[in-house]
Amino acid sequence: MKLVNGELAPRYDVVVLGSGASGLAAAAVAARKGKKVLVLEKASLLGGTSAVSGGMIWVPATTHAAAAGNPDTLDEAATYVRAVARGRGREELLDAAVHYGPETLTFLEEECGMRFIFLDDFPDYRQDLPGASAGGRTLEPELFDGTVLGDLIDHVRTDGRAPFTMQEYERWGAFTKFPWDELAERQKKGLLAKGRALVAGLLASCVRDGVDVAIEARALTLRTSDNGVDGVILEDGTAVTADNVVVATGGFEWDKKLADSMVQSRIYTQCSPPSNTGDGLRMAQRIGSMTRGTREAWWAPMSVIPGDLRDGEQIGSLLRFERQGPGSLMVNRNGVRFANESQNYNDLARALHSWDSPNNRTLNSPVHVVFDTTYLKQYGVFAHRYGQPTPEYLIEAPTLAELAAKIHVPAEALEATVARFNGFAEQGVDSDFGRGESAYDKYWGDQDNPWPNPSLAPLTEGPFYALPVVNGVFGTNGGIATDGEGRVLDVDGQAIAGLYAVGNVTESAYAAGYPGAGATLGPILVFGYRIGQAIAA
Repeated sequence: MKLVNGELAPRYDVVVLGSGASGLAAAAVAARKGKKVLVLEKASLLGGTSAVSGGMIWVPATTHAAAAGNPDTLDEAATYVRAVARGRGREELLDAAVHYGPETLTFLEEECGMRFIFLDDFPDYRQDLPGASAGGRTLEPELFDGTVLGDLIDHVRTDGRAPFTMQEYERWGAFTKFPWDELAERQKKGLLAKGRALVAGLLASCVRDGVDVAIEARALTLRTSDNGVDGVILEDGTAVTADNVVVATGGFEWDKKLADSMVQSRIYTQCSPPSNTGDGLRMAQRIGSMTRGTREAWWAPMSVIPGDLRDGEQIGSLLRFERQGPGSLMVNRNGVRFANESQNYNDLARALHSWDSPNNRTLNSPVHVVFDTTYLKQYGVFAHRYGQPTPEYLIEAPTLAELAAKIHVPAEALEATVARFNGFAEQGVDSDFGRGESAYDKYWGDQDNPWPNPSLAPLTEGPFYALPVVNGVFGTNGGIATDGEGRVLDVDGQAIAGLYAVGNVTESAYAAGYPGAGATLGPILVFGYRIGQAIAA
């Protein structure tokens, strides 16, 4: 264990296991209410999955929305979330996540000094469902001055990217349009963005209120007495006494055997820190906690770019504009399209492990994004730009037939698929899957696209390229069962005294649903807030 802020005390009111946004929120709220708090992080860097995320939060009916004249209501949001969850979410969790969202945001801003950007035009992911909003439920942290943390900022995990906001990312679209000189200047000034800004802002609040923080502090055992949980024992044998323990250790996606035994489909890659191996889930199970929702994960289509590492381990890279930009499409193992490529990543990824069609019982995977030279010139792909040597993760061929041979799909099918798609692009209407129809699709398209639909453009100029796509996750999102205040429940549904849990180590409030951008972080910040308040009370 290595303390990076404060000194180890003989006893704490609260010990938080994990330093992602949810755990830090619980710590910040409890500390603001006068509690003595210790945060223990297993890894050598703080921030967990939150720090490498987009940092967006989905919170409906906020004061920001009201000030902007957005007529959103909590009842409409709850109707929408219930539809997204398809009846599988527990009402207690769903109601708490939705209805305490505005209160949580206000506390983070007024008490913790957080500042957020209101994204009034960012649409909910499922525009086809009742209660969906065309914008105003997603926010993200403003750029944060990391220098206020002093040397502590060196211990905060980074995604390795320049400090641009997600609002800017969506406005600029492809990386070929980014103002890289301006972003380099921001970096020199110590400005942070996205998930790192969110974590740093919460951490700054914790530091101001005297929270002790340690890294390389892996907890393995929850210590119990007749009164419930009263502390933790670390891997190095250190015992920490506390009145309350908050488990916020992240998911179990990096434990392949555990994930294969629980999650509904194979996880081929992930972009979270490798420290997410299910420690918190096991600790809670050992003392009798109930588990729920372990079949689920935050799914996303990803590509594996060799050398893209996190803590020395290969990770996956999320596909955004690579599949949503006009002039690219996705084909399955049969060389045909199988879904709207521009839809939200969670639903698209589920299609990757679905059947091709009711009559052709073969899985869609393996899947490839296919694009042409015109697309590459206009947008690039990940860090690759037109004119550079083709990287090993891209497959190149002078014709579609030759590309088909290289990716092992029928040439006739791929040629026919591209020809049909080109016709849709010229007309501006995708008659097969409706790509480019919803507000969400259009939001992620290219408004400068010369073709009728910002999400569609033909593929005509060789050489042609294919990018392999696999089913990846941001993290698992099932595990420890809690009540609406984050208290851990035993197998009989009774709260275990002194024990709370929050974040991806717990059952998701939205079950299999993904309402919109920030639906991972929004509800877990709410439960972090609820836990801090419950402990303070």
